[in-house]
Amino acid sequence: MDPYLAVVLTAVFVAGCFALGILRERSKNKKMFLRRVRRAYGNVPEKEYETGEMEKISHYFRRKQGGRFVIDDITWNDLDMDRVYMMVNQTLSSPGEDVLYAMMRIPVFSGEEFREREELVDFFASHEEEREKMQWYLAQVGKNRFGSLSDVLFALEDAPAVSVVPHLVMDGALLLALVSMLFYPLQGGLLFMVCCVVSCVQYMNGKERTTIEMYLSCFSSLMRILSAADRMETVDWPQVRRQMEGIREGKAAFAGVRRRMFLLTSKNDGMGDPAQALLDYVRMLFHVDILAYNSSLRAVKERTEQMMLLLDNMGELDAAISIASFRELLPLKCRPEFLPWYGGRAAVLAEDLYHPLIREPVANSVEASGGILITGSNASGKSTFLKNMALNSILAQTLGICTCSRYRAPFLKVMTSMALRDDLASGESYFIVEINSLKRILKECEKEEPLLCVIDEVLRGTNTIERIAASSRILKELSRSWVLPLAATHDIELSYILEDIYENYHFQEEVTDDTVVFPYLLKKGRASSRNAIRLLGILGYDPELVKEASRAAAEFESTGVWEKLQSSFGNERDTAQEGKEGCW
Repeated sequence: MDPYLAVVLTAVFVAGCFALGILRERSKNKKMFLRRVRRAYGNVPEKEYETGEMEKISHYFRRKQGGRFVIDDITWNDLDMDRVYMMVNQTLSSPGEDVLYAMMRIPVFSGEEFREREELVDFFASHEEEREKMQWYLAQVGKNRFGSLSDVLFALEDAPAVSVVPHLVMDGALLLALVSMLFYPLQGGLLFMVCCVVSCVQYMNGKERTTIEMYLSCFSSLMRILSAADRMETVDWPQVRRQMEGIREGKAAFAGVRRRMFLLTSKNDGMGDPAQALLDYVRMLFHVDILAYNSSLRAVKERTEQMMLLLDNMGELDAAISIASFRELLPLKCRPEFLPWYGGRAAVLAEDLYHPLIREPVANSVEASGGILITGSNASGKSTFLKNMALNSILAQTLGICTCSRYRAPFLKVMTSMALRDDLASGESYFIVEINSLKRILKECEKEEPLLCVIDEVLRGTNTIERIAASSRILKELSRSWVLPLAATHDIELSYILEDIYENYHFQEEVTDDTVVFPYLLKKGRASSRNAIRLLGILGYDPELVKEASRAAAEFESTGVWEKLQSSFGNERDTAQEGKEGCW
């Protein structure tokens, strides 16, 4: 056999075995991936979040919020929406995480936008093969260990240029050494070896390489996105036409840039990529990555809008699949009914409402057309119900689903003032934080647009007399035709002061001789029971103390005056005081 033919056949055989091994590994990885996504779909996500990760994910939302109404930080924190997001998030890519978070903080107020999102979610919910195919593509983008992918990509906007002159000189010396080998092989070969060593040392120790390495992950992330866009081009489903057009437009803008970025890094930073392993040696000798860096950086900076197109549309596809998975998880759910609002009285109906974060929730129903005031003891369910109303209004206009059997309302803005605390950073007391929180709601309700505002314990940070006086006036100010104010209070006086403006509801515990039970059922009317003192007895307080407290409460209710108390130890205080005076 011709030796040259034998070499060629051997090379072809080795290459074929290598390619077959890659295909088998890829097939194995895809089967494992499909088993994983099928197991995860419709179940509670298993992802664990690191400290500060949610803050990084929120950065994309803060770039996108613009001048629209959004779920502000106070409302988001009041409702523990980070935990709700974690329950929803089944995304496979960093753009998916970012866009899903933004979706949950930017409610829709347009029927057309709502229907378009519904069609996308419904498509992935009902087409398993297409859903899994799209998930496979999105998994190629992956999640970024540095947090939001938008942060990583837009870090390139601040990246500095590097000097290429020393590296051009080094390449010139290498070229000269190669040419000299044609005429003086020995001397030229020695010169070339010396130049190679110097070039490698210059490359490894140069500050330009250090600068480039800081931004290599940015270019790698962009390469992964573009590689995923290549695979997605085969998709021709009508339901994702708008997203695919955005992805193609964004990808096309980088057609000429990708070749230069390939010299910088691959989509996987060279791990397991033979071409990149070879290129690492080429970079070390000829510094091609440093020479390509400046032009690549300029090109990427000029294509910020196209990068956002890729992130927006890929993220929207991933987020829609995640929403479909969340809907499958819920035991009881409904699609929201949005009523047109033409300037009349805003109203909301919610039947069998339950909180998705509570393991064994109790469902409640309510129909509100105007203000609702809820009374009841601590731990009876007031705060949970209020949070649930606000949460479901947000879910309705973001994820298109509600955790109840029926939800009907106009498109609503949602604002809360609930889980407040002292602001240690600014030195503001609880009361200052509270009145500022209420002020923002009062300002928003000046706009004649449907608003659901939820307030837990109005002005709890001040004394009883001023609290009742001020909170009654604040609640009266919120009572406008376009506003749906829902408030909880311990001050039963407010239920009488506002009974012509607010409808009274209550939660009531059931107390027996030795225990207390909270049924968590919402009932019409104001709270009538006085069980707080009885609870002292159940918890082992002195029976005489409990008896005296009950008698004092009954006397105040009949006379409106609290009796003054005398020391249980007679005049010992006066005697002690006289003794002190005698010492002076």
